[in-house]
Amino acid sequence: MNDQITMTLNADRLLLQALQEDITSEDITTNSVMRGPAKGEVELICKQDGIIAGLLVFQRVFSLLDSQTTCTFFCKDGDRVQKGQRMAIVTGDIRVLLSGERVALNFLQRMSGIATYTRSVAELLKGSKTKLLDTRKTTPNMRIFEKYAVKVGGGYNHRFNLSDGILLKDNHIGAAGSVREAVRMAKEYAPFVRKIEIEVENLDMVKEAVEAGADIIMLDNMSPEQMKEAIAIIAGRAQTECSGNVTRENVEQLVDIGVDYISSGALTHSAPILDISLKNLHAV
Repeated sequence: MNDQITMTLNADRLLLQALQEDITSEDITTNSVMRGPAKGEVELICKQDGIIAGLLVFQRVFSLLDSQTTCTFFCKDGDRVQKGQRMAIVTGDIRVLLSGERVALNFLQRMSGIATYTRSVAELLKGSKTKLLDTRKTTPNMRIFEKYAVKVGGGYNHRFNLSDGILLKDNHIGAAGSVREAVRMAKEYAPFVRKIEIEVENLDMVKEAVEAGADIIMLDNMSPEQMKEAIAIIAGRAQTECSGNVTRENVEQLVDIGVDYISSGALTHSAPILDISLKNLHAV
């Protein structure tokens, strides 16, 4: 979502679906008080300290309703914003400003909340070699927006979808019969350019994964002590990832373990929204 081509190819369809969900036939409230076009403007106000993300998406919602709508921004994605800060002025047909308000804010609040939470977790890992990753635990049809927000907040994206990478989890291992067999079958099937990651839950599985030649070993729901033992067993022969109920409250316990990556579903499934409003609508 860094340019108009990406927006058009990946986001417009989803934004239109959100608008169609909110306006099935007409905005009866707006049409009752605005019987015709009238130019106006409204201010985008931050009501809570945080990290802003999704300004292009916010703007696009209005321009899909009316291409003449404009946004003048006083901040950019990734900026730290403060309660009471005026972040933008939106100008256009008052009917469009009213009808697009909720959908535009829903995207902006959700994305900014994720960026804010991600930044707070990423800052706890600052100075270590460990990178913070998201997961596929995203809101249906919101993944491109939520994963973008993670990046704005200072995190990194794990695989985007099931076509994007090989991650052998517990049920895949169960289907294959063993860690060794799951890795063997993945190596046989996958293009050679694909890395193979496997989830392990104990030290025996760690040893088997290393011997099978996994590229990345995910240490799932292990204690810090177990993970330190696992790192010693792996001894640099594979990249390492820590996963399992990682939140802002416990991530500091994992900093000194030495894993390459920490993945956290909480970045997307548990981040609260950032409170943002459109205020002071008036004709111009």
